[in-house]
Amino acid sequence: MIDFKIHDSVLDLPDTWNTLVTHDIFLQTPFLNALEVSCPKNIKTHYISIFDNQKQVGLAVVQRVKIYIDDVFRNPTDNALKRFIKTVIAQVVKGNALIVGNLMHTGQHGLFFDQNYISQTNFLTTVFNAINTLALTIKKEDGKTIRIIGFKDYFTTDSIHLNTSLFTKNQLYKVQVQPSMVLSLKQEWSSIDDYVISLKKKYRSRYRTALKKANTIVKKELDLDAIVSESEQLFSLYKYVSDNAKVNSFVLDQQHFFNLKKHLDQDFKVFGYYLDGKLIGFYTLIINNSDLETYFLGYNPKYQHKHQLYLNMLYDMLAFGIDNNLKQVVYARTALEIKSSVGAKPEVMYIYMKHTNTVFINPVLRYIVKTLNPVKKWEQRHPFK
Repeated sequence: MIDFKIHDSVLDLPDTWNTLVTHDIFLQTPFLNALEVSCPKNIKTHYISIFDNQKQVGLAVVQRVKIYIDDVFRNPTDNALKRFIKTVIAQVVKGNALIVGNLMHTGQHGLFFDQNYISQTNFLTTVFNAINTLALTIKKEDGKTIRIIGFKDYFTTDSIHLNTSLFTKNQLYKVQVQPSMVLSLKQEWSSIDDYVISLKKKYRSRYRTALKKANTIVKKELDLDAIVSESEQLFSLYKYVSDNAKVNSFVLDQQHFFNLKKHLDQDFKVFGYYLDGKLIGFYTLIINNSDLETYFLGYNPKYQHKHQLYLNMLYDMLAFGIDNNLKQVVYARTALEIKSSVGAKPEVMYIYMKHTNTVFINPVLRYIVKTLNPVKKWEQRHPFK
């Protein structure tokens, strides 16, 4: 008999949770614990355990997101007309949403099942049942109606697309979103020098120019104590980059990086860029088994162009991956063209989602999503010989 249980805290998860999912750090309790104690104020995480005759055979991470207009559109450069249009759209999508996955990171980090014990169809059907139960509980306890339900970030090759009919039955649309930029690290690269040799002349020159512009920058890894002492500056630098993004749905907790370091230890890295002793930029990395996942970053715009901070960060992330014998660097979304210039390639991704007002709003939801997060045309670079 297949059934499920909804947990509201990592502390309530069954002992079998971590033994079931060993391939993805974003689904394991150290990361989930760090996220729980330093989640954005508008996000609450719920956890679903799925059992077959009391044996755990699957799991899901579901984030309840309270969508506020001020969080969604923080770009101060938008003109009055753009902000008006976005505000009208936001009136439609604002409210409570249930998102299967991690809204704070690109990728499918919300579902896992053991196909030896349960089929994907039965697993997803149970997940839908759990989501419906959770929505009813929220309505009963908080008086809030869930407006949007979404499953996020699936590559074209993900087996979930074999169950498109199940999503259609539940009135969810399949929508293409911005791709994830992924750079596969070649086995013959034993150092960053090998990577540079593999580049075309134009991109080798670009790499050397970027390094030269950053030659006055002191780069160093921040331990837990340094993260504490630099917490305000880290948050300020992050906030600048976040506020200038096109669309947002949250603001990080100021202690987010501290808690990730505390719970993930050496699997979470923070690297700072210093000029004359002042922190002017930083980036973060998460080691996810053989993958290097790029996480949040920030920089002072005053120094960004002069020292090519962002491009140097992309190269330094790549160098870390090579030095630590990892298989690929997941650069995630945004800045697609510059990421392709260092060698990353786009991996197409899809989401499934619906508005619970299935009569009036759900039929136009896919167009709203495309307006908020359009798949942009951009020129892919090909830097390798």
